[in-house]
Amino acid sequence: MTEMKATRDGYGEALVELGKTNPKVVVLGADLTDSTRTLWFAEKFPDRFFEIGIAEQDMLNTAAGLSLTGKIPFVSTYGVFVAGRAWDQIRTTICYANLNVKIGGAHGGVSVGPDGATHQALEEITLMRVLPNMKVIVPCDAIETYKATMLAAEIKGPAYIRFGREKIPVITKKDTPFKLGKAATFREGKDVSLIACGYMVCESLKAAEKLEKKGVSARVINLHTVKPIDKEAIIKAAKETGAIIACEEHQIMGGFGSAVAEVVVENYPVPMRFIGIQDRFGESGTPEELIKEFNLDSNDIVKAAEEVLEHKHG
Repeated sequence: MTEMKATRDGYGEALVELGKTNPKVVVLGADLTDSTRTLWFAEKFPDRFFEIGIAEQDMLNTAAGLSLTGKIPFVSTYGVFVAGRAWDQIRTTICYANLNVKIGGAHGGVSVGPDGATHQALEEITLMRVLPNMKVIVPCDAIETYKATMLAAEIKGPAYIRFGREKIPVITKKDTPFKLGKAATFREGKDVSLIACGYMVCESLKAAEKLEKKGVSARVINLHTVKPIDKEAIIKAAKETGAIIACEEHQIMGGFGSAVAEVVVENYPVPMRFIGIQDRFGESGTPEELIKEFNLDSNDIVKAAEEVLEHKHG
């Protein structure tokens, strides 16, 4: 039976491990320490945890100051709040100076469930990836979120890690390779490439199985690093399969799929389709209901694959 675990748990566990192994790591919260799992760090390392309250702009500026003293600050709150309310501080104070601040953006996508539109981050991949010096990572499961968090502490400069609330299938292992800017091929295929990030990697794997029963060989690529993006893997997929579907739990405009398309159109144009949020705000509901309502499940990917293959062969 497939293990189910929330990506936010991987983030919280990694912060605790960093607390043990790296005395430079400090953590800042914005009144959501339980939800972001930073409470685990706060309980073990209270002298290195700072509760700023519902003041995201202040939290980012405080983190900037801590980074200038040699600390490695991790700021954590919902992605919609940190990217929306504190974008100016992230841009001008942190990214412009290339400060060593790490941002944990929780509640990514509609699969967080009933919290609804105000809490579901659907735009922050776009907002983060356009910033010079910012690294953007969207892990596919809890294990990968742990690895991404540990890695963020090692690399220099600002980084954004996106994670979710609900338990999702664990599809990687501790020994699954994970490297910043290097995509991982989870399934080989020759007819179409399903390039995904976050929870959509799981749905893409399900779609690939369904497509196989229809005689379609689908490659599944986990492009966990949106920036720096793995151009080589994308171009290789375009050349070898001739069709691409970009899958994200995020607004299509300017997001993950746009990042993939930028590489494709400039280097090796092939037919593409995009699975993602179609210019809508989120809604309340169960994660399962919302994934279906926003046309993000494996059946939607299968349909998109069939459409792109018609275009490819037509």
